[in-house]
Amino acid sequence: MPTQNTKGKPVAVVIGATSKWQSDGRNTRLAHGKALDDSHLPVGIRWGVGGAIAQKFAREGFFVVMTTRSASNAAGLAAAIREQGGNGMVVELDLSRQDSIASAFATIRSEAGDPEVVVYNAGYLEGRDLPPEKELLEHVPLEIFDTAHHIASRGPFLVAKEVLPAMRKRGQGSFLFSNNSSSLRGRKRMTGQSLYYPRVMMRTLAQVLTEEYSEHGVHVANVVIDGTIDSPGTRALARIRENPDRVMNPEKIADAFYYLHTQDRSCWTHELQLTPFSTKPSH
Repeated sequence: MPTQNTKGKPVAVVIGATSKWQSDGRNTRLAHGKALDDSHLPVGIRWGVGGAIAQKFAREGFFVVMTTRSASNAAGLAAAIREQGGNGMVVELDLSRQDSIASAFATIRSEAGDPEVVVYNAGYLEGRDLPPEKELLEHVPLEIFDTAHHIASRGPFLVAKEVLPAMRKRGQGSFLFSNNSSSLRGRKRMTGQSLYYPRVMMRTLAQVLTEEYSEHGVHVANVVIDGTIDSPGTRALARIRENPDRVMNPEKIADAFYYLHTQDRSCWTHELQLTPFSTKPSH
């Protein structure tokens, strides 16, 4: 796969292009105790939402930048995009470090160009492995909160500072957030769940950025994905094997993100639900 955008294609950056539920992802290993074989699964779902979005934009003619904490996580995805005739590059990015974010976007601007669209799809599993007796917030270690804050709030703030100035000067661009239902309402964290309430700050940031940048032609949207995503690790769960229709297709979610960038720039928040599912998100 080319490491530079030599054809001058529009640039799409997917922050978190890989999935914690991919065949060798952190959640997959936690839930199943091992990596899984994904060779029998459709290529579009092997890397969850981030991988499906990367493949969709590559098929639509974008040069796709896939960010991940370790480049090896995205090797299979990069190969799949290359095999589909797409172009892109993998850039390592650690959202807990400001210098890593700055360095990653310096590389992106130098080798790919200023992004036309950025999809912030970073996820985390911190808190998921706490035992039942550690369910209450009083037992949650500070480092788990710090990770959630870095990825759900501080990270989007720093990424916004990297990409919005050029979008504002051009008078166009999209900054789309992948979020979940915990950004809409606070509720008790149950055993086996991550510490997700900082995602409320991500939703509010999207609203603030919409108020500030929509007049400059920049589309900012918080996309609530309300359901379990089909991917190697989730498909292997017992509750999903028993109810295979209770998962959301990441390829359709990717279609929705592309639709938001190209067709629907009218609203700052959108919700994608399991059924009925359409590539045109509800406002």
